[in-house]
Amino acid sequence: MTSVEVLRKAKTIAIAGLSHKLDRPSYSVALQLQHRGYRIVPVNPTLVEWNGLTVYPTVSSIPAEIDIDVVDIFRRSADTPEIVRDALNRSPKPRCIWLQSGIVNPESRRLAEEAGVFYVEDECTAVVAAFV
Repeated sequence: MTSVEVLRKAKTIAIAGLSHKLDRPSYSVALQLQHRGYRIVPVNPTLVEWNGLTVYPTVSSIPAEIDIDVVDIFRRSADTPEIVRDALNRSPKPRCIWLQSGIVNPESRRLAEEAGVFYVEDECTAVVAAFV
């Protein structure tokens, strides 16, 4: 499977670290993905609402009836294993863990792969979605 194939099949993307600040990459990427037809599920423990959507404090707190295809992570590399563990504890598990451009973490890769979840790092979902 490739990152393009992941986004071709995806419908719902949880964005961990989604910011309310217009100048942050997470904000613009979320808007671009939304405009391409993806359902965005915002994740940020410091926000309650983002552009009219409910924000969840963690990936595992997203209700089970919301089927998450991709967890797109906009956090420092060192913070990603905790988010990946949280996402993998969710039932059902996401189909893909995705670390944004510039974010690489071997432990996060290991956790996802051991759980049988497709893993992408150091790629921008909005850039890849342009090829879908």
